[in-house]
Amino acid sequence: MMPGCVLKVRHWRSLLQGLCLALASLAAQVEVAARPAAVAEIRPGFLAGYVVPKALPSSRALLPPPPAPDTAAATRDEEISRSALALRDTPRWTLAAADNDLTFPRAASTFSCAVNATISDEDTPHLYHLLRRSLADAGLSTYAAKDGYRRTRPMVVNGAPACAPSAGVKRLKKDGSYPSGHSAIGWAWALILAELAPGQSDAILSRGLAYGQSRVVCNVHWQSDVDAGRLMGAATVARLHADAGFRADLEAAKNELAAVRAKGLRPQADCQAEAAALANQAR
Repeated sequence: MMPGCVLKVRHWRSLLQGLCLALASLAAQVEVAARPAAVAEIRPGFLAGYVVPKALPSSRALLPPPPAPDTAAATRDEEISRSALALRDTPRWTLAAADNDLTFPRAASTFSCAVNATISDEDTPHLYHLLRRSLADAGLSTYAAKDGYRRTRPMVVNGAPACAPSAGVKRLKKDGSYPSGHSAIGWAWALILAELAPGQSDAILSRGLAYGQSRVVCNVHWQSDVDAGRLMGAATVARLHADAGFRADLEAAKNELAAVRAKGLRPQADCQAEAAALANQAR
């Protein structure tokens, strides 16, 4: 081989090696970007939301007072509560107990059957992150009214069991019943997921309604608590859409769901058992 040719080969080899190193570096950067940025916890296991609490919708400003005793609305609450107590120790009660758990990773699978895709930190990290952060926003939006009205929970009134761990029941008895924080969170998640997966919106919204009803089945909330919680969930999602970080995670989550569907990754939950439990609703 001529000397000039040798130099040219060495030159191109050097260029190719440099290109490979650059591509490897870019791939590493893409891998890092594929994970959402770390966010501080507001308490162990619970991430801070997208919006500072003082900028969230105010439940005290948006909601009327809870039903007063001896009114038609209070009678409705009592009648629905008595009907729901009949579901104790049924599959619907078991599902309600599972819905009570807001800790991750378990809570991430709540809507996986409705979305018809796996939702996990491994496969959908931005969606997983989105659910964790919006949980704080929706839940905190209820506390102005919770702390202001200090409504007594049904389990205290009727003395019947609640489908929550004993430590949780003790804490709930000291926490205002109106509006329902779980219902706000569940409805916020349902609205977000329905936007991400419009083809499954009916199933997702139906599961969001059932998530709120689980609080009545659990004997930890009145129906009017749940109804008011859904309103706060919707108000929170409307506020979240004005946040750039939320919108960025929403777009990333949409891409993740498309990738999961392309891979054919199915829900890891027992969707048949969930459907059977949901067939018996308390409304």
